[in-house]
Amino acid sequence: MDLRKDFPRSMKVTLAGHVHVARMIDKCRAMLAGTEGEYIYPCPMDERLLEFAGLTSDQFTAAVRTNPTDEGVTAWFQRQAKPHAPAELEGWNQALLTRGPSSPESAEKFKKYLAAIDPSRTDITAWSDLQDLEEGRVVSRRV
Repeated sequence: MDLRKDFPRSMKVTLAGHVHVARMIDKCRAMLAGTEGEYIYPCPMDERLLEFAGLTSDQFTAAVRTNPTDEGVTAWFQRQAKPHAPAELEGWNQALLTRGPSSPESAEKFKKYLAAIDPSRTDITAWSDLQDLEEGRVVSRRV
């Protein structure tokens, strides 16, 4: 995957029951190929997912390196990730998708990015929506 030309998948795409896995696969593949551009792997969102799953970025990177397909990485992830009850997993997924800035510095960065992308979108409060907006995906307006 060449993230200098294409965007990674939205963090809202679910693989192995987890949001963000597909995006993390795309970023890891690009990092391994040296085509990550401005994207960072592992970023803080990646680390949050890996911590929840009980995995390290080194383990995930090795799995992506040795599994050329999403199916292979997904099967590995399902075998290796710490199991969670469905309600706990769904709660975690929703918490990640609705996560906004967590510090004054982060809030300033968020505001700066949003102003550069579309300052009229004052309804955007989550990083996942900001990423989708920046990458040209439709983000429904909230009232």
